Amino acid sequence: MKRESNRPRGKGERGAPSGRGGERPAGLVIVDKPAGFTSHDVVAKMRGMARTRRVGHAGTLDPMATGVLVLGIERATKLLGHLALTEKEYVGTIRLGQTTVTDDAEGEITASKAAHGLAREDIDAGVAELSGAIMQVPSKVSAIKIDGKRSYSRVRDGEEVEIPARPVTVSSFVVHSAHESEAEDGTPVTDLLVSVECSSGTYIRALARDLGAGLGVGGHLTALRRTRVGPYKLDRARTLEQLQAAVDDTEGEGLPVMPLGDAAAAAFTRWDVPEAQARLLLNGARIPMPRFEGDGPVAAFGPDGQFLALVDNQGGKAKSLAVFAI
Repeated sequence: MKRESNRPRGKGERGAPSGRGGERPAGLVIVDKPAGFTSHDVVAKMRGMARTRRVGHAGTLDPMATGVLVLGIERATKLLGHLALTEKEYVGTIRLGQTTVTDDAEGEITASKAAHGLAREDIDAGVAELSGAIMQVPSKVSAIKIDGKRSYSRVRDGEEVEIPARPVTVSSFVVHSAHESEAEDGTPVTDLLVSVECSSGTYIRALARDLGAGLGVGGHLTALRRTRVGPYKLDRARTLEQLQAAVDDTEGEGLPVMPLGDAAAAAFTRWDVPEAQARLLLNGARIPMPRFEGDGPVAAFGPDGQFLALVDNQGGKAKSLAVFAI
C-alpha cells in the first residue's frame, strides 16, 4: 500500500512548500484565536504561514470570542466538515440587566433593567430551562442564511428578521459565580461566570439572551472563550504569535501541524483494516464493517498504520465519506 508523501512540490503544482526541507504540511493546526479577529482573518494568516491557499476551519468563532479554532491544511480540509459536528466547550461571562442588538457586548444596548438582588435559585432554574435538548432561536446578527442572504446583512439593512428555532443540545450549563456591579450607563447588573458544553450550532450569546429574558431583566454575553472542539483542547492550541515564531525559527521544525492520522485517531473511532480489505476500500468497494459504539464517521487505518479514509456504516458495509490515502 502506498504511503502518504510529503515530497516537495514542483513548478506548476498548487501552493508552495512551507516546512523544513521544502516539505509542505498536511494536517491540523489548533489555534488560540485572539479577540478582534474573525475566523476568516485567522485562516488568512495561516495561508501565509503555511504558504498555501488550501486552508479552512472547523466552525467559526465570533470576533469577540477567543480560544480553540481548528484549522485544516491541504488534505486535512476534508476532515473539517466532520469535525465541525463535534461537541464544544466554552467559558464565558453573561451580563444580566442589559439587552443588545447582537446578544453580545459588540452590539448597541437596546434595553436596560436593574438586575441586583436576583435569587440564585431563580438563576439556576433559568439555566435548567436552557439545558438538555432544547429549541434555540439563533441570534439575529449571525451568519445564518435567510432566503439566501445572511441574517446579519438583513439586520444591517434595517429588515425585520425572524429566524426559526433549531434543535440543539446543551449537555452542561453551569453558573460558577454571580457578581453584582454597575454598568457604564449606571444600570445595576449581575455578571455570571459560566461554562457550557454543547452541540455544534449552539449560540452561547443566545443562551445569554434567553436566560436574561426568562429572568425578566434581559441579558447578553460579555466574554467568551472556547476551550474545546471535539478532542482538541486549549492545551494543544498555539497563539498566532507562537505559530509565526515557529515558522520563522530556521533551526526549528517549522509550523507545528498535527498529522492527519493523529488528528483522525483523536476525533473518531479507529478501525484497523486488514491489507486485502484496505485495498478494496481504497478502490471504492463497500467492504463488510463491524458495528462500533456511538454514531458518526469511523477512521479506517491500514495494517501499516496509514490513515485510509473516513467511513460510515451503511447496512453493515463501509461507505467512504472521504479518502485520504494517496
